Amino acid sequence: MTQTILGAGGQIAVELARELGRTRTGELRLVSRNPRAVNDTDTLARADLTDAEQTRAAIAGSDSVYFTAGLPPKTELWEAQFPAMLGNALDAARAAGSRFAYFDNTYMYPQDDRVQTEGTAFAPFGRKGRVRAEMANMVLAEMERGDIPVLIARAPEFYGPGRTQGFTNSLVIDRMKAGKRPLVPVRADRRRSLIWTPDASRGLAALGNAPDAYGQTWHLPVDDSLPTYRQFVDMAAAEFGTDGKYTVLPEWALSAAGIVSPEAREIRELLPRYASDNVFDATKFRARFPDFRVTTYREGLGIIRNETERSARDD
Repeated sequence: MTQTILGAGGQIAVELARELGRTRTGELRLVSRNPRAVNDTDTLARADLTDAEQTRAAIAGSDSVYFTAGLPPKTELWEAQFPAMLGNALDAARAAGSRFAYFDNTYMYPQDDRVQTEGTAFAPFGRKGRVRAEMANMVLAEMERGDIPVLIARAPEFYGPGRTQGFTNSLVIDRMKAGKRPLVPVRADRRRSLIWTPDASRGLAALGNAPDAYGQTWHLPVDDSLPTYRQFVDMAAAEFGTDGKYTVLPEWALSAAGIVSPEAREIRELLPRYASDNVFDATKFRARFPDFRVTTYREGLGIIRNETERSARDD
């Protein structure tokens, strides 16, 4: 059996390759512009997913395909390339007769305090949200077509080890690791679902290898303790040995920063979400995979602390 990961350079793909290499047999093919092996037995394939022929060649012979490709958070780049990349991947998977697992985010969901479930209607706010809604609808259309088995695995904001990219990582965890005061976006008293990146990848692997998971959308598993940002900072401070003080960045300040900072500009369309509780429900996944063990926030922060201490010793 050949399982192929598209967009093999990102943190989700790396963790997915580790999980598949640990738990599955057969060929594991990693596809990106410059792929690097994660396991000793990985097969590497170079491909630009914006090129239909390269994508088709990379997927040929695959039994299962995981779309985990990412792009830098630049709106124009997303609009120009993301739907084309996904369209090429779906066409190639259909030609190969492959199962297709699409790794998705929550940009298309309403940015209010409604609990997010697999049935939540799309209400994208902003251009990147509209791109992700378009892409999700492309996969749903492929699912409805029924030519190949297709599933969607959706995750909320990331936090995690290694090169995990997410606003909580960059504003809170990375700053605390560097001895700086963490920055909390908009409100510190709002609850927020975050997903530990290795859990997201393990969950994606479980879904991709469960025949009955196809034809459906799934929310990947999160720690349901749902701390507020203030409580999350307190947990991180206990792990990193800091005083727990933080600075709240109000929405107006982050919006104003977008005038001069490209990075801040890219977060502006997500700011309403930080003003409300953001609760991501993964009941469906837990019911299907009752033995799946979710990493708690305290455990995850402890792993990051240990990783930071090892890195400091190695230096």
